[in-house]
Amino acid sequence: MTENEISKKIIGCAIEVHKALGPGLLENAYLECLFYELKKAGLKVEKQKPLPLIYKEVKLDAGYRIDILVESKVVIELKSVEAINDIHIAQVLTYLKLSECKLGLLMNFNVLRLVDGLKRLVNNL
Repeated sequence: MTENEISKKIIGCAIEVHKALGPGLLENAYLECLFYELKKAGLKVEKQKPLPLIYKEVKLDAGYRIDILVESKVVIELKSVEAINDIHIAQVLTYLKLSECKLGLLMNFNVLRLVDGLKRLVNNL
């Protein structure tokens, strides 16, 4: 499955979660529900996946975690904030670089329509 095919399934599952829960909950509630929906959709998913930082030849456990990694190809970063900021975008781009994944989805569930809180980010390796 390509990253684009995976992202379509992810977005469909995320919209289902958002329709059921609406905005205003904590990030972790959306994470758990999206994780459940993605697994139910038959996707290989990992939540809170540790992401080591490699600096030169040293591998550091700096405490970074990918919210959800799908099919070892797509990084999902969930937010429940008033607005997406540049730092949130930079965070996902850094996670893409460190994980060597091509596609990241930044999802802010604290919006009336999920499509208004969705950003698709590409790592040009």
